[in-house]
Amino acid sequence: MDFKSDQSVHFIGTDEQQSHVIGNCSISNIVSGVMQACHMGYSIAERYQGQGYMKCIVQFAVKYAFEELRLHRIMANHMLANKRSEALLQGLGFEREGVAKSYILINGKWEDHVLNSLINPDQRW
Repeated sequence: MDFKSDQSVHFIGTDEQQSHVIGNCSISNIVSGVMQACHMGYSIAERYQGQGYMKCIVQFAVKYAFEELRLHRIMANHMLANKRSEALLQGLGFEREGVAKSYILINGKWEDHVLNSLINPDQRW
């Protein structure tokens, strides 16, 4: 991947039997050089929540970021009240780093977010 021209990668999870999009995961703000990091965002259709689909999609994206893009760090954030997202990230080994005040403007209101990261355990230079 040429980091200068390709700044994001998107993954789509589908229900092959019903031809529906289940959810998506994006790796964006990819930074090379001394940082070797990205941000990750994800969402899932309400009817598929709590069934393990998002975990599969995010696991695939993490594997891609670490093995194909050879990144060192993935950053993923969630709203304080989003316990499912918190459990998803913790279950995949992400570590909570803190809380960012007024982090993202959502529906006209600045929302605090929990900052999480996952470091590539197998990266070799």
